[in-house]
Amino acid sequence: MAELKIEADPEEVGFDAVRLARIDAHFRRYVEDGRLPGWTIVVSRRGRVAHLSHHGVLDLEDRRPVTTDALWRLYSMTKPITSVAAMMLVERGALELMDPVARFIPSFADLRVYTGGPASNPGTRPAVEPMRLWHLLTHTSGLTYGFLHAHPVDEMYRARGYEFDVPSGTDLATACDVWAELPLLFDPGAEYNYSVATDVLGRVVEVASGRPLDEFFAEEILQPLDMADTAFWTADTERLATLYAIRPDGGLVRSPMGSAATRPPSCLFGGGGLVSSAADYQRFVQMLARGGELDGVRLLGPRTVAYMTRNHLPGGQDLKAFARPMFAESNFAGVGFGLGFSVVIDPAAGKILTNAGEYAWGGFASTAFFVDPVEDVTAVLLTQVMPSSAYALRSQLRTLVNQAVVD
Repeated sequence: MAELKIEADPEEVGFDAVRLARIDAHFRRYVEDGRLPGWTIVVSRRGRVAHLSHHGVLDLEDRRPVTTDALWRLYSMTKPITSVAAMMLVERGALELMDPVARFIPSFADLRVYTGGPASNPGTRPAVEPMRLWHLLTHTSGLTYGFLHAHPVDEMYRARGYEFDVPSGTDLATACDVWAELPLLFDPGAEYNYSVATDVLGRVVEVASGRPLDEFFAEEILQPLDMADTAFWTADTERLATLYAIRPDGGLVRSPMGSAATRPPSCLFGGGGLVSSAADYQRFVQMLARGGELDGVRLLGPRTVAYMTRNHLPGGQDLKAFARPMFAESNFAGVGFGLGFSVVIDPAAGKILTNAGEYAWGGFASTAFFVDPVEDVTAVLLTQVMPSSAYALRSQLRTLVNQAVVD
């Protein structure tokens, strides 16, 4: 099992220790005023942990304190792991980014695009472009999420039982076939819309590898990286943080969605299904930061990681220009999208203290991570409050980490 501990004094790796302490002082206030139950934060530079801190509790009722080995629902921080899995298969020649999704999931062969009308009787037309793997990796597929509540097609997803979960007993193959039956919001490649695309990508990984997604993850990523705490569910409820939702008055209430992480799922969500620990996710992030290798284990070539973490939106556009107005967990200005990650292309436009080339993502329960290749800095924030759009945790984490870099 991976061990998480301080590996360097801040000054050894170019941090000011007094400035680094501002991170804890700031995020403690979220616990003290009741906005978060508790959190873990890990900050590294040059591959060495320089800051590791916890505050608060895992459960507001039984007051279990946050510990280093706590378990957290990753939600969409699962997506980078699925993206890495797909790119590992690209490196082996099993997949190509221009492959039509229908090569692996035949139900995606005859896609239609929404043209107007209510969810009960929508107008549609044939898609002019096949959905390809790069569309899944960049969320330009035309798929959507039922929970977005922004479009009639979102309503169609909900009507079929696909909002935050799937109908009871539904597996990933069946879910993908249902999504293929529903209209796309737009032709693949035409716009960005956050969606079930990474779940579909997980099914592609299954078909191309001949293994269920949990087996592929375990054998190809989790075991090689010594990520023993990461899986699609856990029986260790004592270590598992409770999931909370924000009430209209700003208080926190235990979410019934949290129990899903304590039993084997019928559907292996590559877009949001994993449970993990700070030590495990730190190892995954360090693998990325080191160009696809960690402790002698190489999952990806360095050029592949560099390719994944550049902006792949057409014409070099940012998400503010190319994405549909929608639920967003961070600022879209100056931020593009790569193959599984947001990518900063213009820090001045985004008005956040960071560097061009920083890549990142987060999860619905307010988890977040980023890698800054310019400063060789990484940070991971783990907590369990949804929705993640409620607080500016991601931008604040970036600012508080980057202001502490002084060399």
